[in-house]
Amino acid sequence: MAAKVMCSRYGREMEGLEAPPFPGPAGEEIFRSVSARAWREWQSLQTMLINEKRLNVRDADARQYLARQRKLFLGNEEHEMPEGYVPPS
Repeated sequence: MAAKVMCSRYGREMEGLEAPPFPGPAGEEIFRSVSARAWREWQSLQTMLINEKRLNVRDADARQYLARQRKLFLGNEEHEMPEGYVPPS
């Protein structure tokens, strides 16, 4: 079972990730302050953004865009959604 973290997205203590999602300072920060639930939600949104905007993740601009969107999403700030997205009811 993962440790509890104060989730930056939900503003409450929740189950954290088992390990940092990627190496480096950003991965460590996410590990310390993002819940497993918020990270799964980000991964789904990231996949939608990559597909809908036809992003090439090998392109530096695309990676910077996704990093900005990740920071906004995980910080519970306004972020982009795919055009025409309708949340499930």
